[in-house]
Amino acid sequence: MAESDIQTRFSPNSPIEPDVLTEIQSILRLHDLSVDDLFFKWESYCIKMDLDAQAGLSLSSIRSLKQVIQDELEKSHHNTQMRNERKIVNATPRGGSGGDVFGMLDGMVPSTPATGRLNRNGKGGSALKKRMDGLKVGSSPARMEDQLKAMNGLPVSSFADRLNPGDIVEVLNSHLQPAEAPIAPFAEPRIKLTAASDQKKMAYKPLAMKLSESSEILDDRIDEFITVVQDYHKLEDSAFGSAASQSTTEVVAVGRIASDSMEGRLNAASLVLETSRRTGMGLRVPLKMDNIRSWSFFPGQIVALRGNNATGNEFVVNEVIEIPLLPNAASTPSALEAHRQKFKGDADAMDSDAEPTPLTILFAAGPYTADDNLDYEPLHALSSQASDSYADALVLAGPFLDIDHPLIATGDFDLPDEAVPDPDTATMATVFKHFFAPALARACSANPHLTVILVPSVRDVLDKHVSWPQDTILRKELGLPKSVKVVSNPMTLSINEMVLGISSQDILYELRTEELANTKGDMMARLVRYLVEQRHYFPLFPAAERARLPKTGTEQGLATGALVDVGYLKLGEMVNVRPDVMLVPSALPPFAKVVESVLAINPGPLSKRKGAGTFARMTLYPPVVEGSEMQSHKIFDRARVEIVRI
Repeated sequence: MAESDIQTRFSPNSPIEPDVLTEIQSILRLHDLSVDDLFFKWESYCIKMDLDAQAGLSLSSIRSLKQVIQDELEKSHHNTQMRNERKIVNATPRGGSGGDVFGMLDGMVPSTPATGRLNRNGKGGSALKKRMDGLKVGSSPARMEDQLKAMNGLPVSSFADRLNPGDIVEVLNSHLQPAEAPIAPFAEPRIKLTAASDQKKMAYKPLAMKLSESSEILDDRIDEFITVVQDYHKLEDSAFGSAASQSTTEVVAVGRIASDSMEGRLNAASLVLETSRRTGMGLRVPLKMDNIRSWSFFPGQIVALRGNNATGNEFVVNEVIEIPLLPNAASTPSALEAHRQKFKGDADAMDSDAEPTPLTILFAAGPYTADDNLDYEPLHALSSQASDSYADALVLAGPFLDIDHPLIATGDFDLPDEAVPDPDTATMATVFKHFFAPALARACSANPHLTVILVPSVRDVLDKHVSWPQDTILRKELGLPKSVKVVSNPMTLSINEMVLGISSQDILYELRTEELANTKGDMMARLVRYLVEQRHYFPLFPAAERARLPKTGTEQGLATGALVDVGYLKLGEMVNVRPDVMLVPSALPPFAKVVESVLAINPGPLSKRKGAGTFARMTLYPPVVEGSEMQSHKIFDRARVEIVRI
């Protein structure tokens, strides 16, 4: 196993200590695991133990992971042994009446009922069994380990006692200097919002999905990609064919990756290509990838493959054809110059030759409070940072009132008397107005030109629109300041010249769970590239099973899931161009990466279930105007992004 693979997976930004590296190699050899498999176990362990996957990489934590893997192996071996013993016991011949074989133990053994004896009191078992039952004592109290296991992890720690608040976990473009907070707020707002998505279309009727409409949407998506591939690669109509048709002629087949099994993860044996009804009558054909050295797929991915189906049983792939990307966002020099002047924030300062002050934009994602309270302390801390630093924008992705929060799910919480005179008239809007809105009101009051953008989530109990793509939340009774904008999910908008794409769905975690990869490299970058290549904020179909998602603190522990309305999937597509910045909140470790000229940011949850989380802080420098033609924004070159512990 190459040390470089371990370094790339476990700590891409800093070298791994030699003793930690030796311990990782020992685990790989001992359990015959690949680097990817061990990394997935490490991530699961970090999520369960509320650790940072990179900052928490130490010798003690790796040894703890080793012990967990060993315990799981022993438990699996024990369960297998018990099943085998059970099979042996069940193989013993028994009497037809349910007693022992020869009737010799009649009434003598507690578990053996007397044959032919009438059970007058309706209770099973013999007299000896009843006497034995009378001797039973109460079970001993559960051990502390069992109690912690039942609580699904570690005890909740106080937000005030959190470790290393304000520490910077990761930096992108560290050569750029962070913005210094101005002495006083600017005289005018320095950003202008422009919506690129049509939010009116999001107001469709949920829970009314029709099978016929959904199948047409899925077919249309394949047919659209055929046109895109044909135009980009300049292919003739005759070059395309059905992967399901038997022929020795090499053709280009465009279709959707799927699994031939309704259960379990995608694997090489179950990998099939689903055709559209127009090009292949909707048939599915197994794929043989032996001729391709490196590849990665996920269910729902639209692919273009060159190969043939000589036997009629499988499509032998000779080449995976590149799917063209959307063009980069660009603006005219005059528009960029106007945005550059906007950075100065004052009509008097616009005439000066001084370099404009960079923008400060904060990104965060829910949940915003720990499982044991509704105090929203992390949100108040973030709002204080937004007001103290005179940030220009604060972008918050849901959930705000999380249906997966134990207290929200059970309704086991109290509202203060001043919140509502009559408790019977209280609604979830009342809860939001009392718990969530005050932090935003305080920030907007201290920083008058702060623009706040709220993106709801399907986990928001506040929103009546329960499916994705998701309509905005009605703000009538939420008590929000005027500078707070509530948008749809997903949403594409422009902050000055910067095109920002946002979706609060945790698509990265689901893609990582469902993908089948025969390749190496940066997994996070590969997951982000799926979104850019597929031109969609949720290209996975079908969505991952709820049981595979991170457990919640509710009684059942099942996550809400994606709740995708297939009939309106087209509303989840990217609009005309690649976004300059893409906000992709996820339970995976937070990051900021540049993928295909797109700056992808996962700020991580602001509050973990049992502790504080992270947020992202962007320092955006003004554009440089060059030439007289359309100019790419190149946000990835002039933005410093920091992942910060709250």
